[in-house]
Amino acid sequence: MPKIDYYISLNSPWTYMGSERLIGFSERYELEVSVKPAKFGDIFSKTGGLPLPKRSAQRQAYRLMELERWRDELEIPIVIKPENFPSDESEGVRAVIALALVGGDALRLSSEIGRSLWELDENIGAREVVIAAGKRAGVDLEEVRAAGPDDAALDALWEQNTEQALAQGVFGAPSYVFKDGEVMWGQDRLHFVGKKLEKMLD
Repeated sequence: MPKIDYYISLNSPWTYMGSERLIGFSERYELEVSVKPAKFGDIFSKTGGLPLPKRSAQRQAYRLMELERWRDELEIPIVIKPENFPSDESEGVRAVIALALVGGDALRLSSEIGRSLWELDENIGAREVVIAAGKRAGVDLEEVRAAGPDDAALDALWEQNTEQALAQGVFGAPSYVFKDGEVMWGQDRLHFVGKKLEKMLD
């Protein structure tokens, strides 16, 4: 069974745009996806990246053009400028990590949290929004969180994911890291993810 580490930011529209296709890959290729939310603000500071507000006006304008292009190409009805972007990711990240720890479908949950922000324009920092995303993903997050580690333990795993991402050469979200060390960055690299999976299963 092929495996990848999937480094994400729940605030990232690119993470969300690629999520359904990755879910499709997981089903088609019996791909094991280890979902690893990471702190990309920290990653940017150590890899030469800039958070969106600090990027040049030209880069910010181009990002909006790209969002429109990919929205139309993929036929995903995202909100280009959601009022709730960026949201505090903590509540969603803790839910994703907690669900992954018990073997739940953290990939589907992360996609539904992305839908909350990028299609429904909801504040994913709000517990009720994350719980509703969990229901769409078929999971009772209140039950998962009550039975799992506390916030501090989950936050420590979030930090651990961030350190692992840096060690594996990750600098942007989403990143797909194969066990042989190959990194593919961005939802627009999913074509190559698929090609590699095809070769692995030949």
